[in-house]
Amino acid sequence: MTLRTRNLIFITLVVSFLIIAPLTVLYSLGWRFDWENKKVFQTGIFYFKAWPKNTDVYINDVLKDKTDMFFGSALIDNLVPNEYKIEIKKEGYHSWTKFLKIEKKEVTEAKNITLIPENPNLNILMEGVEKAFFSPDNKEIITLEMNKDNWELKLFDLKNNLKSHLVKETDFSNKGVELFNLTFSPDSKRALLELGLKENLIYYVLEIDKFPVVISKLDYLDSVEEIYFHPKDENKLFIVQTIIEKKEIRTLNIVDFKNKEIFDPLSENIATALISDNDIYYLNNSGSVFKSNLSGEKPEKLNILSFSYKEETKYEIIVSNSNVFLKESSDLYLLNEETKSFRKIYDSLRGYKFSPDINKIAYYNENEIKVIFLEQQYDHPTKEKLEELFINRFSEEITKVFWYTNHYLIFDLGDKIKVAELDNRGKMNIVDLTEMKHSDFFFNNKRLYLLSEKTLYSSSDLTP
Repeated sequence: MTLRTRNLIFITLVVSFLIIAPLTVLYSLGWRFDWENKKVFQTGIFYFKAWPKNTDVYINDVLKDKTDMFFGSALIDNLVPNEYKIEIKKEGYHSWTKFLKIEKKEVTEAKNITLIPENPNLNILMEGVEKAFFSPDNKEIITLEMNKDNWELKLFDLKNNLKSHLVKETDFSNKGVELFNLTFSPDSKRALLELGLKENLIYYVLEIDKFPVVISKLDYLDSVEEIYFHPKDENKLFIVQTIIEKKEIRTLNIVDFKNKEIFDPLSENIATALISDNDIYYLNNSGSVFKSNLSGEKPEKLNILSFSYKEETKYEIIVSNSNVFLKESSDLYLLNEETKSFRKIYDSLRGYKFSPDINKIAYYNENEIKVIFLEQQYDHPTKEKLEELFINRFSEEITKVFWYTNHYLIFDLGDKIKVAELDNRGKMNIVDLTEMKHSDFFFNNKRLYLLSEKTLYSSSDLTP
């Protein structure tokens, strides 16, 4: 090979390198050439994460990828900036459909996709059930059942599918006792019964973690307006009661129900109270909300501008992290941390539910559902703290709302049970989970429970 040939080869390689290397770098940075329009552009990326895993990912009706078996994710790159129709599909599930935009040099994410089963199997869990009460730890159900003319309470162990007897109506009176309400303690070891007998309310505490069940009668309590379990002492309760001296005074007291002892009031002129893990919150009849420790010491006034308190009105305090809500009848107020005053955020409130991660609250009336983000959300679509999201307005009546996951809601409309996502980019996915005539429904520990004609049905696990 001559010197001239070698030089020519060397020059050719150098020129090729100088051309190819920059093009390779530009390609790796997402630059492409549009031959049709004769211009250079930068691409973007889609990132999806879905449950169940191994789902099909369609872009503009063309199968592009499958989510992987380990993480349920898929990364699709080299996409021209544009809007795309996305479908995540799997046989036996409703498809997730969304129109999403690709921006240059950006990753468009949808990381919280949960596909909803088209026809979940509902199996009979138990029959003869009038009412059902789920424990906070989701391990047990207390059911109200009828035995001839008397009612009984039974405990059902969800893990072992075992039912055991708790108490019956004649344990409290020979006849005519009505169960008004049943409330579990936060640790699920006790239950508070509110019973009605001849126009009188009588409270009982059941220690359901003991065998046989220990029953404590609270007949020494009079004019009780509210009653709560003590979060740190299993033998004590908090009560809001009315004391009539020269005038009616509502007080907040601690009760030792084992020794039948009522301690001196922690505070007076109470409108309502809330007992959390380590704190007491209460509203007085001057319209001020206070926070103190469980001993009632060093109360801190939370609102500088007093709330307009109304006599003969039902109030409720709702707390999540640093967010304090106040429910007045069917109106919902939120404490503004900067102005230290309450502002109305919703009216005609029927109910509310905190998300499992306690970062969101869903609240609803007869026909619509909204969500407030209590903390900033960084995942797409991003949300600011206290940003409000409108889910939908329906013509049929909503009776209950639960959280399906941290990013989906489950609710009923007539006989239908529906699931709605929180991703509001484009049209929200709202699908039918099942349809069955029911008197009540619950969503606990990944499973749907339907009470229909005194039969309690249960699904298998529906979420990750």
